[in-house]
Amino acid sequence: MKLIKKNSGPLLVFLGAFCLSFGGLIIKSIEDANLWQILFWRQTFFAIIVALYLFIIYKKKFFISFYNAGLSGFIAGFTLSIGFAAYVFSMYYTTVANTNFIITTETIFLAIFGYFFLKEKINFITFISIIVGMSGVLLIVGSSLSIQSNEQLIGNIVAFLTPISFVILVIIIRKSPNVDMVPAQFIAGVFTAIIGYFIAGKLSISPHDLFLALIAGFFQIGFGFILITIGSQTTPSAVVGVLMLTEAVFGPLWAWLFINETPPMSVLIGGGIIIFSILMQSFYGKKII
Repeated sequence: MKLIKKNSGPLLVFLGAFCLSFGGLIIKSIEDANLWQILFWRQTFFAIIVALYLFIIYKKKFFISFYNAGLSGFIAGFTLSIGFAAYVFSMYYTTVANTNFIITTETIFLAIFGYFFLKEKINFITFISIIVGMSGVLLIVGSSLSIQSNEQLIGNIVAFLTPISFVILVIIIRKSPNVDMVPAQFIAGVFTAIIGYFIAGKLSISPHDLFLALIAGFFQIGFGFILITIGSQTTPSAVVGVLMLTEAVFGPLWAWLFINETPPMSVLIGGGIIIFSILMQSFYGKKII
């Protein structure tokens, strides 16, 4: 773990986002398990890897780490659990590209939430970026009304809970910058697994699907979120926002290469508009006061 912490923050955020990019491919490769079974096993394995990380870092102070996170950590974990559930739900019912591009709006929501809850001013470039980004979102969601099914439309709408939950987590972290919020991720994993447990009906799934759930829990979101959390401590938020685009770029690529999922042109255009708006905000928004 000391070796991980010695690496540069931006590199860790990039590697974390790269891990997250495999989420759509893994979920789409599930053969028989239903949505809630996937959710249960994925988050169970995620909670295990986060717990192992906390044991290695805190050793005998494992439980103290949760106490130090306090009520803020509990709220952050509960909120993040909603985002985890929304992610699996949206990947299950809509395309990988739709979900990934909608998730990139977390940078836009962060500016909006930061204005209301952190009293951070929104300058002109940021305001224009929000307008441009939202036009891309409307294009993606609007295309669902005409060329996609009702299930895909619902999947697109539910996908918005993922970036919003992530933004709430970031707001809480910025409110308490000296508090380690990795315990909140364990709480999120447990909460989400409980949701899956009560709705799934039965938990037994095929060895193939169980292996994919293990890969998703340990590698995709386990290492992904731990690396992003560590890297974000020494990486400016604007840079984190840009690096998180790695997930949106590679996610649809894996789906196209391995499961032949080709998104509609309207989605690609809308996604490109969102990415452009975020890059504009990241590179120019901080220069204009």
